[in-house]
Amino acid sequence: MRILHTSDWHLGRLFHRVHLTEDQAHVLDQLIEVARAERPDVIVVAGDLYDRAVPPPQAVELLDEVFTRLTSELSIPTIAIAGNHDSAERVGFGARLLGQRRLHIAGTVGQARSVTLDDAHGSVDFVLVPYAAPEVVRAICGDERVRGHEAALRSQLEALGPAPSGRRRVAIAHAFVEGARTCDSERPLTVGGAGTVAASVFEGFDYVALGHLHRPQDVATPGAKARIRYSGSLLPYSFSEVGYDKSVSLVELDAAGVSRVQEIPLSPRRKVRVMQGRFEELLAGPPSEDYLLVRLDDREPILDAMARLRARFPNVLVVERTKLGPSGHDAREELQDPRRIDTLELFEQFYRTVVAAEDDAERELDEADRTLVAEAVAAAREASV
Repeated sequence: MRILHTSDWHLGRLFHRVHLTEDQAHVLDQLIEVARAERPDVIVVAGDLYDRAVPPPQAVELLDEVFTRLTSELSIPTIAIAGNHDSAERVGFGARLLGQRRLHIAGTVGQARSVTLDDAHGSVDFVLVPYAAPEVVRAICGDERVRGHEAALRSQLEALGPAPSGRRRVAIAHAFVEGARTCDSERPLTVGGAGTVAASVFEGFDYVALGHLHRPQDVATPGAKARIRYSGSLLPYSFSEVGYDKSVSLVELDAAGVSRVQEIPLSPRRKVRVMQGRFEELLAGPPSEDYLLVRLDDREPILDAMARLRARFPNVLVVERTKLGPSGHDAREELQDPRRIDTLELFEQFYRTVVAAEDDAERELDEADRTLVAEAVAAAREASV
């Protein structure tokens, strides 16, 4: 059994106010080509199809196109569950009808179920466990013991019952399993409580296809039968993910369980990068359309830094100042308390920047001008008292 495992598409995502639909369509085209080349027996999408409960129309259209191409054009059974970003009811709409067309979706707790597929070694049960908050599981299942995410997941799995003897099992879930590594772009599953679940929840499974965490990784389970894995997100969704390669996971099951896992890389339309240095040095560098966080090491004020950088790097999304002023304090600290920098000193730096921008000359205020500025500052302070 060959399983193409993916998750955390987050369709409709905004990245620092930039719509990523075209970027997501770009990598989903690659996913479809991977499916065409590798011909997996099934495709698994482990939650967070959308980035928010009410996705924009473009995101809905993109999901419809991708699922149609996978199930109708390529005739590959596809299994998907809702994640914590999704609306369970919206994702689960039409699930019974879609199941007749090789698209098996579980959005709500009531849609949790097993889907059985066969290969040369027999049957494999795919157990669909959509994300649900503990209070939702407690209300629907009537299980008062459900007081956290681990108990909620255990309750759902117990309700589905054990596998028939000798059958291989694959769990599809959206959770934060203890021991996995996080990044900044993931929304916490809980506030003020434990959102993690123990790997032991998945005892009896051969493979666990997880969503929620955006870094591709296996979760260490010494001595356990199950191979527990996050496929990771389609794209980097924060600057904390710079340098992380994105991929889909091609998993092979033989008669005994998982025999092989291969990461197949995805190439983004634009990279997510951090550039750091002095302003003029960065402007002299090669142009780029990557999504950029720029950290400026200049101590002097820079007039309209964002607009000037975007003339060469159109997708600069964030500009940070690592230093500000000759004191060398961290920029954030000084910006939080402007009294750290003398007002006259700031004006002199501003004056030098404006003059340099106008005639490429670096000039200083003379004593008469300094006196005028100092008097104006003093008058302004008195008027504000």
